[in-house]
Amino acid sequence: MNWALIVIPVSLLAILLLLVGYYFNRLVTLGNRYQNAFSQIDIQLKRRHDLIPSLVECVKGYLTHEKSTLEAVAAARSQALAASSAAASSPGDPSAMAELSRAEGALNGALGRLIAVAENYPDLKASQNMLNLQEELTTTENRVGFARQAFNDAVTAYNTQRQTFPCVLVAGLCGFRNASLLEAATDTEREMPRVNLG
Repeated sequence: MNWALIVIPVSLLAILLLLVGYYFNRLVTLGNRYQNAFSQIDIQLKRRHDLIPSLVECVKGYLTHEKSTLEAVAAARSQALAASSAAASSPGDPSAMAELSRAEGALNGALGRLIAVAENYPDLKASQNMLNLQEELTTTENRVGFARQAFNDAVTAYNTQRQTFPCVLVAGLCGFRNASLLEAATDTEREMPRVNLG
């Protein structure tokens, strides 16, 4: 019996299985990295969402005739919390990322209007509590930006690996899908709420 007829195909099959295993593990590793990066965004968004009720309470007494602004912030926060929860259950999912981006943009707009209205009240603007909350909000916005950048970097690394040959073959066979970046939906949503500390 000719051993070469058995050894060569078995060796090729073993090499093929090792390559498939390597690329499968690489995709799993990169997928876990972008999911971890999203959890960092989620932490910062929760921090941001938790600051909003305190901010609203701080300005509520001053803005009695600005009830619609306060209600808009509360509604936008609720939508952002729901979108954040949905995105946390499936980071990288295109529809979840788009909805999170839209909801956070709407919340940004509502917060911007609240801060703008609050600036018309000198006593409120000078309140130490308001100044502290504005500073916390600014810090949190910066943290969200850094976490978003880390997430997008991780998603880009995953997608690049997934789309390159021969990994694309393994990804197709094993059901690895492209992940979506977390981007602002419109130019107005890209702006951070304007916070004036002085």
